[in-house]
Amino acid sequence: MTRKGAVSARAGQYGIIPGSMGAKSFIVRGLGNEESFCSCSHGAGRVMSRTKAKKLFSVEDQIRATAHVECRKDAEVIDEIPMAYKDIDAVMAAQSDLVEVIYTLRQVVCVKG
Repeated sequence: MTRKGAVSARAGQYGIIPGSMGAKSFIVRGLGNEESFCSCSHGAGRVMSRTKAKKLFSVEDQIRATAHVECRKDAEVIDEIPMAYKDIDAVMAAQSDLVEVIYTLRQVVCVKG
């Protein structure tokens, strides 16, 4: 099976669901939900395109949104601003029948090539 934007969530299998730049990430254990092909999301997913994010937000917005994270804060990464992504807590709540959250991780460093 090919999983695009998803990871395996077989019963008992551990995985990581990364948050966006500046958001939480999660260590999870799969629940083996066959209706989802034993899969879950691989992160929050975007609420807007990269192009729209670059037009809508500034470097100053990026600096404020990622003040607590060591990461690039320049025009080349504005498309990764946290506000361009869905709320990770809502995403995790929506897939509570797919995975169990074992640990919640706080972003400290985010590397974008």
